[in-house]
This record gives sequence, structure tokens and C-alpha cells, in this order.
Amino acid sequence: MDNGSISPVTFALAASLSPNQQAERRAEQREIIKAVQALNRTEFFGQSQELQFSLDRETKRPVLKIVDRQTGEVVTQVPPEHILKLARQIEGR
Repeated sequence: MDNGSISPVTFALAASLSPNQQAERRAEQREIIKAVQALNRTEFFGQSQELQFSLDRETKRPVLKIVDRQTGEVVTQVPPEHILKLARQIEGR
């Protein structure tokens, strides 16, 4: 990560959401981003690690990762990749 910045949080907005729901979703996303950034500034996970939050592209399930800032290596992931793979298979993706 450059300058210790947080990787962008990606969310897919469903086309069926009303404009008001989309605005609410964007506001929620901004709050999540702020919370992750604040937590990473405290170095709760140490100086060399940070929290990243995203949605799995296929299942749209939230994924939390603890990542090494220097190498980009995923130290811990919840849910683990094998659980996401199982969810994809169950959902037929």
C-alpha cells in the first residue's frame, strides 16, 4: 500500500435499488471506510499489518482480511477462502 493507505472498499449496488436506497448504501459504505481507516491508524494490528474490508465479487459476502503492508500477503481472512469457494459452489457460480 502506498503511504499506508487503505485499499478501496468495493461494493456492487444492485440495479433494483431506489435512488434513496442507493444514497443510504453509499453513506453506509463511507462509514465503513472511515471505521477501517480509523482502526488502521491506531495500528491495532501492528505497524506492518492492516485491516481490509471488501465484498467477494461472486457471492457478495463481506470479507475481512489482515494484510502485511509491505508484502501484500494475507495473514488472516474471514471467512476463509475455502468457505467462499464452497458458497460459490452452492450458489452455482
